[in-house]
Amino acid sequence: QYPYQAFKVMHGLWGMGQMMFSKYIVAVDEECDVHNTSDVLFRLCANTDPARDTTIIKNPSDSLDHAPTEQNIGSHMGFDATRKLPGENYHRPWPELLKMTEEAQALVDALQAQTG
Repeated sequence: QYPYQAFKVMHGLWGMGQMMFSKYIVAVDEECDVHNTSDVLFRLCANTDPARDTTIIKNPSDSLDHAPTEQNIGSHMGFDATRKLPGENYHRPWPELLKMTEEAQALVDALQAQTG
C-alpha cells in the first residue's frame, strides 16, 4: 500500500474496457465485505472527507445513459473510503474500527426481533 493507491486503482479500472461505463467506484480496505452494503456505506461515511477523498473526471459514457448533458460524454466519481496512510494529507492517528461484542450483537438482534 502506498499513498493515493485507491485513486490509481479507480483510474485503472475505468481504463479497462466495459469498466469505463461504471459511473461510481468506492475503494475500501481489504477487510471490508464488499458484498455487504451496510459495511461499504459505513466506510464511505466514516472514512471520507469529500474534499480529500473524491475525484470526478470526464470520460466516455454509455450511449444508453440519459443522464449526461452530452451523448457519450459523461463523468465518473470515485470515493477513497480506505484508512488513510501517511502521505495522504491526514495528520492524526487513524482510529481503530469499533465492533460490538457477540453478547451486544445478540442483545441487539433479540431487541430487533421483538420490535419487528
